[in-house]
Amino acid sequence: MFHEYIVRPFFNLLIYLYNVIPGSDFGLAIIVLTVLIRLVFSPLSIKTQRAQRSLNALNPKIQEIREKHKNDQVAQSNAIMQLYREHKINPFAGCLPLLIQIPILLALYKAFLEGFNPDSLSMLYSFIEHPGTIERVSFGFLDVTTKNSFLAVIAGVLQFIQAKVAFSGQTPGNPTAAAMNTQMLYIFPVMVVFITWTLPAGLGLYWATSTLFSIGEQFIARRST
Repeated sequence: MFHEYIVRPFFNLLIYLYNVIPGSDFGLAIIVLTVLIRLVFSPLSIKTQRAQRSLNALNPKIQEIREKHKNDQVAQSNAIMQLYREHKINPFAGCLPLLIQIPILLALYKAFLEGFNPDSLSMLYSFIEHPGTIERVSFGFLDVTTKNSFLAVIAGVLQFIQAKVAFSGQTPGNPTAAAMNTQMLYIFPVMVVFITWTLPAGLGLYWATSTLFSIGEQFIARRST
């Protein structure tokens, strides 16, 4: 069901873009599809980031409440919830948009994998032109079906920049949170490099494009708060 109603439509859209883009460039089709999907979900993503920034602004006051009621968990929880109500903040506001995007991103990922398999072209709808074969080389030099270490490093660098932008200006609620942020700042980009190093370059291209889009969203969310 997930494959038929979510993955297959994305796959057909990907092949449609491949057909209509001048030069039938699969890498460019990946970039365009990634941007289109991210544009659709951009309002939800920005809402998530705004909610997180609003919560972060309350961290000093939350820390004061925890110190004041450190021996009474019930009073501590009630005081924190009261603080949220006073500032009209829902601590779970950012969760739903993120949960909605997860299956979409997974479907997008699988659609790219399917695109590398010639047998998958049998999944095309009748109104989508069959391209015959998919040209592997994009932009005249990038084979989207093979590993590309340079693209993996670019994806990791962009991930580091995204994390740096996300954490900049934050006021950690406690030393543990600050330490975790620092670890994630460096560990997650390394993980991204490691993962994309072993994947086809087309997926690395998707990851890099999506991360670059996220960086832009973060600046937009910051300007509008």
